[in-house]
Amino acid sequence: MNFTELATNRYSMRSYSTAEVEQTKIDAILEMVKLAPTACNLQPQRVKVITAKEDLVKVDACTGCRYHAPVVFLICYDSDECWVRNFDQAKSGEVDSSIVATHMMLKAEELELGSLWVMHFDAQKTSELFDLPTNIIPMTMLMVGYPGLLARPAKPHSITKGIEEMLI
Repeated sequence: MNFTELATNRYSMRSYSTAEVEQTKIDAILEMVKLAPTACNLQPQRVKVITAKEDLVKVDACTGCRYHAPVVFLICYDSDECWVRNFDQAKSGEVDSSIVATHMMLKAEELELGSLWVMHFDAQKTSELFDLPTNIIPMTMLMVGYPGLLARPAKPHSITKGIEEMLI
C-alpha cells in the first residue's frame, strides 16, 4: 500500500473487537515514536502504553471516547525538553507530539489496526490518575485495536474542502 492509499483508508475507528493486539504490533507502532521528526530532534515526546484492565478503567474515567479499544497510547511531551522559539517562547511540544501521534496512527493502519485520535479527555485528571510528573504534559490519547462489527468511517470522513479553500 502506498502512502496515499494508507492515508485515504485510515479513518477514526469507534468500534473495536475484543481481540488482543499482539505485542509485536504494539512494538512496531512504538518504533514510530523514535522515527517521527521533532524540532531540532530534541524528541520531547513521552508515550505511556496502556493495556492493563485497571489502567483502561482510568482512561474511561478521563474520556468517554475509548470505545473499548484494548490499547491506548497516552502521548505526552516533556515541557523541559522542548525546543523553544526565541521570538515568542512558544514550545514545540504540542507540534512534536502531534507528529508522533500521526506516525503511530498511520503505522496502526498499515498493520490493519484501527485507531482513534482523542483530544477530548481531562488532561489534569489523566495526569493525576497516571501519576505523571508536572513536566509531562498529556496531549492526546491514541486508541488502537482491531475493527469491531460496527467499525466503519463516519459520514463526514470522506467530505473535504477544496484545496483552494485551504490555501491562504
